[in-house]
Amino acid sequence: MGEVTNSMLQAVPIEHDIILCSLLFSLGVLGVLIRKNAIIILGCVELMLNSVNLLLAAFSAYKGDGNAQVLVFFIMVVAAAEVAVGLAILTMMYRNTRSVDVSVFNKLKG
Repeated sequence: MGEVTNSMLQAVPIEHDIILCSLLFSLGVLGVLIRKNAIIILGCVELMLNSVNLLLAAFSAYKGDGNAQVLVFFIMVVAAAEVAVGLAILTMMYRNTRSVDVSVFNKLKG
């Protein structure tokens, strides 16, 4: 069963994974640069992080080594903690300003 799964993974060229992850990462960067809603920006940062994770897992599967997949797991744990802290900060900012617009947060510099 393992040989069938490995041959199926190798049937898709690694270039397809690289192109997909590059497009997802570019979409995330575009969202961070263009959007003004802090929640959408946080989602775009997560999209960029997940595209890197996907590429790391694809390279790991292509090479046949599972060490990078363990690293992906730890990166996902850090990303979950980042989202929790980011949403907590956004909640407090929303309570103060009644907006999640990034340009409003600029006025809080003092």
